Amino acid sequence: LRSRLYEIERSRQAEERDQARRAQVKSGDRSDKIRTYNYPENRLTDHRINWKSNSLDRLLQGDIGELIGALVQERRAQRLGEMGENN
Repeated sequence: LRSRLYEIERSRQAEERDQARRAQVKSGDRSDKIRTYNYPENRLTDHRINWKSNSLDRLLQGDIGELIGALVQERRAQRLGEMGENN
């Protein structure tokens, strides 16, 4: 009985891990864009976090602090959401 319960729990955990991995792996479609660089309009769009900047030239010259800040903020919100789900 103990080994059967252990195997059931191990299978459940493996399935959860597989689902999490599948959720992170995209299909590679063009629709799975990360960023769009629009040179004529001097705009950068990060599709993962729905963030836009009208300073593409500055970003390409290395002034990426605003973008990094937006990514960090989105990641924090994501982690807080995960913590809320686990409680």
